[in-house]
Amino acid sequence: MHRADNITLEDLREGSDEVLKQVYEENRDKFINFAKRYNLSHEDVVDVYQDAYIAFYDNIMNGKVQSFTSSISTYIISIGKYLILDKLKKNNKTINPDFDISILRPEEELIDALDLDTKKLTTEQELLRKHFNALGRKCKELLDLFYYRGFTIKEILELGSYNSENVIKSTKSRCLKTLKEHIKDSVSDE
Repeated sequence: MHRADNITLEDLREGSDEVLKQVYEENRDKFINFAKRYNLSHEDVVDVYQDAYIAFYDNIMNGKVQSFTSSISTYIISIGKYLILDKLKKNNKTINPDFDISILRPEEELIDALDLDTKKLTTEQELLRKHFNALGRKCKELLDLFYYRGFTIKEILELGSYNSENVIKSTKSRCLKTLKEHIKDSVSDE
């Protein structure tokens, strides 16, 4: 039997029940301990872990993950962080002011982790995705939180990455302007 740290993508893709069960069980307690810092019930934390594990498993099986740039547990916890934030948002709970948003998406692959819906994109959506991915990390985080996840300016301020609501508003405006200019330039080049 492997230790979870030594399990490879190939081991996971082979889909042996033993390996998959081991990864699930070895990461469950780590995740539950990590999630204690959030204001969620034990049942909610277990639900989030199961959802994060399913997203992890799906990403392995459909080839979205080509290699691990971190440990399996870090990858699962990273997926879980976004799911926790979504659950807190839905429950209208506030986020611990010490929470550091910069740890949310250490890897670009986490965007894929939550993109379980693989519908064909329109030309406009493809352009948006292409140019959104070309933005800097801070811009992507801010636009994602505000437009996709529906966080208010006040809620983004509570996450602790910005000093004031005005800084958030001006940064959001600058990021959006950059995104629109890149899309406009690419359309006029064609």
